[in-house]
Amino acid sequence: MKYMMFVCTDTEPETDESSIPDIHTWVAENDAAGRRVTGSVLVSPSSATTVRVRGGEVLLSDGPFAETKEVIVGFDILECADLDEALAVAAAHPMAYSGRLEIRPFTDL
Repeated sequence: MKYMMFVCTDTEPETDESSIPDIHTWVAENDAAGRRVTGSVLVSPSSATTVRVRGGEVLLSDGPFAETKEVIVGFDILECADLDEALAVAAAHPMAYSGRLEIRPFTDL
């Protein structure tokens, strides 16, 4: 089953940085195991453009739609046997210590 993992910042990161896993090791291990389909880091939210259509008119706004302290800084698409495996993969990600990770399953349309 495929899962989207949003990688987000957090206002309350882990204070003991010695316990944070290495991102390169996490990527290599999950790529080798076939659990990580793809992933990337995103550029700053200030470079975002929000697109809406209202009354037939395309409306563009600079920056993210929501004003929050936490922002999405990257993503990974995971291929896992079930939610428990996806959660274990997320718990081993470095941003689980200094940010937060949101896991969502894909749905078949």
